[in-house]
Amino acid sequence: MILPIYIYGQPVLRKESQDIPKDYPDLGVLIDNMFETLTASDGVGLAAPQIGLPIRVAVIDLDVLSEDLPEYKGFRKAYINPHILEFDDSETDAMEEGCLSLPGIHEKVVRPKRIRVKYEDADRNEHEEWVDGYLARVMQHEFDHLDAHMFIDRISPLRRQLIKSKLKALTLGKYRCSYRTKPPRR
Repeated sequence: MILPIYIYGQPVLRKESQDIPKDYPDLGVLIDNMFETLTASDGVGLAAPQIGLPIRVAVIDLDVLSEDLPEYKGFRKAYINPHILEFDDSETDAMEEGCLSLPGIHEKVVRPKRIRVKYEDADRNEHEEWVDGYLARVMQHEFDHLDAHMFIDRISPLRRQLIKSKLKALTLGKYRCSYRTKPPRR
C-alpha cells in the first residue's frame, strides 16, 4: 500500500523515534508498504517518521542509481532499530541533498564519508559495521529522521535563512509534488 509522505511542519518529523520490540506486529507488511511508497515517490530512502510513525525503521533502495553506481545493483534493504555508533570525521564531502518531506528544497550538506552503524535487518538479525560512500550519506540522512533531525538542520544559518520562505510555504501546504502527501494542519 502506498502511504502518504508527511511534509515539513508535521510534528512527528521532530519527534525522536523509539526502538521497536522483536514482536512488533506486522513489521513485514510495514516494510513492504514503505518500499512501495518509496518507489512510488522516486526516492532512495524513507524513514518511518516520514509516514507518521515515530519508530526506528528505515528503508533504502539504491538500485535506482545502479547505472551510475554499479556497486549498488540490487541494493534494497530495511534497517530496524538503526543507530550510528561513530562518525569518522577524517574525511567529509559536500553533496546536494533533497528529501521527500521537503519537496522542492535541495541544499549542499557536509557529512562524514564513513560511519559505524548497528541495526537489525528485516529478519531481525543484528549487524554492526563500518559503511562508506554514498550509502553512508543516505544512512545519515535517513537515520537523522529517526533522531528528529532533517537535512536542513545541517546547513549554514545563512542558507537556512535563504530558504525560510520555502519552508513556510511547506507548512502552509503550498507545494507541488507527484506523490501522496500529508501536509501539516493549518
